Amino acid sequence: MISETYVEHLVARKTPFFMRFLKTLLIMFTACFVLIGLTFMNALALLLAVVAGVASYFVYMNADIEYEYLYLDKEISVDKVMAKSKRKKVAAYDIERMEILAPVKSYHLDDYRNRTMKTIDYSSGTAQNDKTYMMVYEGNIKIMWEPSPEMVKAIQMVAPRKVFTD
Repeated sequence: MISETYVEHLVARKTPFFMRFLKTLLIMFTACFVLIGLTFMNALALLLAVVAGVASYFVYMNADIEYEYLYLDKEISVDKVMAKSKRKKVAAYDIERMEILAPVKSYHLDDYRNRTMKTIDYSSGTAQNDKTYMMVYEGNIKIMWEPSPEMVKAIQMVAPRKVFTD
């Protein structure tokens, strides 16, 4: 009998003020350069309008980011959804190689807090709250994310000694 558990969860990343400001500024520059270029028949202004338009597209795509966590059969995969239109697979993590999964404020993580590890943040970007979990993967990667309670429960069923919910 094959038992597969499937859980997915979507978390919207908070857009930093700088990215919102830059997006607005680039759109305004694009509009101004188009008006100047068309009014005075200036090729340089039209070229600058195209450059500002392309830059504003890339800023727009990277300003509105969501992370989709997917748990399926002992594997967690993380996808990055940009502007609700483009999806990119970011990473896949095997539960067998996970050391610990616990809320950020849990005392179970005390042994891992002072370790020098690479930190990867797939959370919403808001202040550390009760929904943010930390996963230590292969002893040298610290992953910050916000799984749903159903996902934590599914992972806990597979690795009960590695998952804490306190």
